[in-house]
Amino acid sequence: MNTADQYLKTIFLVQQLHDEPAATGELADRLGVSPASVNEMVGKLEERGLVEHEKYKGASVTEEGEQRASDALQTYCILERFLTNVLEVEDFREEARQLEPVIDETVAQRLDMIIDREPQCPDCFDAEADACSLLAEERVEADD
Repeated sequence: MNTADQYLKTIFLVQQLHDEPAATGELADRLGVSPASVNEMVGKLEERGLVEHEKYKGASVTEEGEQRASDALQTYCILERFLTNVLEVEDFREEARQLEPVIDETVAQRLDMIIDREPQCPDCFDAEADACSLLAEERVEADD
């Protein structure tokens, strides 16, 4: 996954969360970058036809951008599930965020063969919790 995909995924999730275009300030906060960096990348994504941006309103993914964002989200979910279910990493979300930019499609596919991913992935991702809702349920059940 590359940086552009991380931006698309974040724009997509913020859109879902607020049911409106993603504000660049919130994107900057979630991605841990400056607002200027967000504006620069949003401009590049807009040039590629992946994002529509309206000044003072925010960014929205296009149909093609939504597909790439969904693929990026699925890769992130695969990472979370692998880290928690196979490696039993306690702070799996932070680890997944760190690994996300360096995992390519081939590695994600190989990890996917190891894990027991839910068929509804990535639709099971909870934008508000910033985590797979099914994974959170599984962890609670395992603790009981």
